[in-house]
Amino acid sequence: MREFTIGKNDAGQRADKFLQKACPALPKSAMYKYIRKKSIKCNGKRLEISQKLCEGDVITLYINDEFFAKADQPTSYEAAGNNLEIVFEDDNILLINKPVGLVVHEDESGTPDTLINRVLKYLRKKGEFAPDAELSFKPSLCNRIDRNTQGIVICAKTAEALRVMDQKIRDRELTKKYLCITVGIPPKKADTLHDYCFKDERTKTVSVSNKRLDGWKTMVTKYHVLAQDTENGLALCEIELVTGRTHQIRAHMAHIGCPLLGDGKYGINRINRAYNIKTQALCSHSLEFHFSTDAGSLEVLNGRRFTVGEVWFVKKFFPNFML
Repeated sequence: MREFTIGKNDAGQRADKFLQKACPALPKSAMYKYIRKKSIKCNGKRLEISQKLCEGDVITLYINDEFFAKADQPTSYEAAGNNLEIVFEDDNILLINKPVGLVVHEDESGTPDTLINRVLKYLRKKGEFAPDAELSFKPSLCNRIDRNTQGIVICAKTAEALRVMDQKIRDRELTKKYLCITVGIPPKKADTLHDYCFKDERTKTVSVSNKRLDGWKTMVTKYHVLAQDTENGLALCEIELVTGRTHQIRAHMAHIGCPLLGDGKYGINRINRAYNIKTQALCSHSLEFHFSTDAGSLEVLNGRRFTVGEVWFVKKFFPNFML
């Protein structure tokens, strides 16, 4: 027999979702069987699979001890780097400026030096993350950007912050803007591009068409030219995504004849080599929160705008431009 007392970070989730995280050695089929047989109870009463757990609830499990064996605890964050450029932090949320070259989560390379592992290491040193004390939650990223893109990434430090931020992102109550340098100056000072895209899973590339084709998705991108170097045919642009497609900025700007400088997939390699640029000039530069519904512990963010302090390619190619 084992008891779990639901803490603040475990409250608010379905009972079955909590049990899958708290007892990773318990097969899902066995969990549902034990719930049906009333071998798992909440506050001494029958546990309903879909009931939402509240702080202070006591979950009692009358099941075999083998199902309480903990899955191997990932300790890869201990091998992660220490550098974090924090844009904003309070008790609930972290905004981090991710540098070029750092992945947000572990990928096929298997490197432990990821953004989330750096965050976990940082919070553990601060005493704000105690993996042995948490039953089902650990700090999590709310958005992601590519390895070779710089910019702001949101990390929720509490379960409530994660739930609220995920909902705000779904409801489009955040505005993210990107900076990029294009090879070729866009035909208009500002425009909204409406096209269609298709992702080839085999090549991991995106194709763009002016016409709707079967299976292709709508892609809408806003751009504004902030500065231009007519001698070299380069433009500094601010981008806002209306839709969120894979490689959207890179593929869409290439489609209008203005690929990103340094882009190896959609750009012009001859020009990239000439400038000795090996990664796309792209940065998730600013993040603004405009909540239209209650944000709970994240209300402090409402109406605020956060920006990256320095963008490597702006400093290099448009040193006189003030962000």
